[in-house]
Amino acid sequence: MALMITDECINCDVCEPECPNEAISQGEEIYEIDPNRCTQCVGHFDTPQCIEVCPVDCILPDPGHSETEEQLQAKYEKLTSTA
Repeated sequence: MALMITDECINCDVCEPECPNEAISQGEEIYEIDPNRCTQCVGHFDTPQCIEVCPVDCILPDPGHSETEEQLQAKYEKLTSTA
């Protein structure tokens, strides 16, 4: 399942550089996660790095983008393929 940032985000800027898939960007009011690029760090790390560094715990699973571990792995492989 992709992750999402709630409106509790304080725009501290720590999550964006931690994302290996460049899925996090500044939105109009708070940071946002692109569900097409978010793999919850599958393929890169054991845990989502944005969650690890978030000081206000505002990054949660996105119920609108449910994915299995296998789907996240396939997304990672697609994002990192050079073909």
